[in-house]
Amino acid sequence: MAEITRIAGVLVVGKGLKGARMNEIVKVGKEKLIGEIIRLKEDTAYIQVYEDTSGLFVGESIERTNESLAVELGPGLLGKAFDGIQRPLDVIMNSTGPFISRGIDIPALDYEKKWFFKPRVKSGDKVKLGHIIGEVQETPSVVHRIIIPPNLKGKTELNKEDLEETFTILEIKEGEYTVKDTVCIIKSEKDKKEYTITLSHKWPVRIPRPVIRKELPTIPLLTGQRILDTLFPIALGGNAGLPGGFGTGKTVTEQTLAKYALVDIVVYIGCGERGNEMTEVLTEFPHLEDPSRPGSPLMDRTILVVNTSNMPVAAREASIYTGITLAEYYRDMGYNVLLLADSTSRWAEALRELSSRLEEMPGEEGYPTYLSSRLSAFYERTGRVITLSNLEGSVTAVGAVSPQGGDYSEPVTQSTLRVVGAFWALDSSLARRRHYPAINWLRSYTLYYPLIEKWYKENVNEKWSELRNFISSILQKEAELQDIVQLIGPDALQEMERLILEIGKIIRLGYLQQNAFNPIDASCSLKKQFYMMKAIFQFYDILKESIEKELISADEIEKLPQVEKIIRLKEVEEKHIENEIEEILNSLKEYIIQREKAA
Repeated sequence: MAEITRIAGVLVVGKGLKGARMNEIVKVGKEKLIGEIIRLKEDTAYIQVYEDTSGLFVGESIERTNESLAVELGPGLLGKAFDGIQRPLDVIMNSTGPFISRGIDIPALDYEKKWFFKPRVKSGDKVKLGHIIGEVQETPSVVHRIIIPPNLKGKTELNKEDLEETFTILEIKEGEYTVKDTVCIIKSEKDKKEYTITLSHKWPVRIPRPVIRKELPTIPLLTGQRILDTLFPIALGGNAGLPGGFGTGKTVTEQTLAKYALVDIVVYIGCGERGNEMTEVLTEFPHLEDPSRPGSPLMDRTILVVNTSNMPVAAREASIYTGITLAEYYRDMGYNVLLLADSTSRWAEALRELSSRLEEMPGEEGYPTYLSSRLSAFYERTGRVITLSNLEGSVTAVGAVSPQGGDYSEPVTQSTLRVVGAFWALDSSLARRRHYPAINWLRSYTLYYPLIEKWYKENVNEKWSELRNFISSILQKEAELQDIVQLIGPDALQEMERLILEIGKIIRLGYLQQNAFNPIDASCSLKKQFYMMKAIFQFYDILKESIEKELISADEIEKLPQVEKIIRLKEVEEKHIENEIEEILNSLKEYIIQREKAA
């Protein structure tokens, strides 16, 4: 009989577990606390327990389940909040009150609720693993596609032969069924066995779901945030790091992305963040309206995975994998999914705590030496793919990083830097100036732009890159000139350099800064972004020519009423913006002509 021999916080050591497997789920002690085997040595197993271990005693029994940590996948996931190991928080709240009781075992899906299943295949049709056999209207805005589980035959890592195996539909039903009811019976052409298909299946969280192939990241994920869409875009199926110290707006930025990014499904992982922040998310999200589907709540296409800083540390480590497996499931239906992890630093801290209890050799700042490889493995599960059902789907990940004291040289930020394709560095000085989003345009970068540049030219305007380079170069020059101004003052600058400072100010206040509380400015289309960039470029061009002809001085530019109007363009509706720009530029030209006549 397996029993506990040692307890060290969330780590429990047990003997008598001969034949147990790595990552197997076990139930520990009288209260049957859920744990996962993370190391094996002969018949001794090291178990990370996903619940509070206070009250456990040496000698209590350990019960094997012969199953890995897995999530339950099926209709009823959207609009729900789960803990790190996929226990539904609303059901726990109703059954045990505001606190999660130890050893509580509640299914993730509602086994009583009936869903109307509509088949998309008929008897006699040939199908393969991962193919769609029917659908369920999960929420008013999302159709849940029922697929043949890729692990139907018990295998999670499929080879070409497994993917080519053909099954014949023997029976397919239509009507109202629970997630556990059989809706389809198929027969393998290979082993002649019959298999039953229900509306749900399980998948181990630490194993990526199979796909046919990954595509190149050549399509941008549009976020509605000008600084991201213009200067630091992320590709659909890409990944981005969002580092920032306390109070720089990581959570707010991620919530803005959840609301305005052009994706089908959002999976938000609150991993180790403060309880009051997650309370805000849990209370606010159900009341948010979906901007892409007016009248529908945002929760209709959102899943929340919540594991706050006061919840068990081991479950925090698992929550990242729970979230990305849910994201992969909806990707397999052909949807574009946005995964928001807030924050990966807290996840790394959980790894560090477990590593120290395992008495492993520590790496930099006490983090385990395998921190980089774990982060890489997580971000590698993103991508735009061709699914087993020959649909195109994607998982795009944005991971917030919380470096202590805003120090970007710490291990988690540096490890994230090495694996992500876009790096959005939040700046505390911008946050203090109420500049939102507080993303530093000099420290941030993207590796995706060369791949998606063609898309911008074909779908927005062929001059997009030219205007983007103009905006970027002005910001660079302005930063250099600001250093000089701080040393010797603005009077030492030439007229053209002072013009660059003024245009830089227009770009910062009128283009990069957005007001999340203004319904027009909260999200900005690419078309409007293009017109705004073009207007700033033309404004600069007119003033540059006027300065060269000595018709106007830099001191006068600051007082021009057109400067404020250019900055206020962001508050103009898209349908009126062309007329507004034309009016501003014409009035500026008239002013210059009058100056020329007077001269």
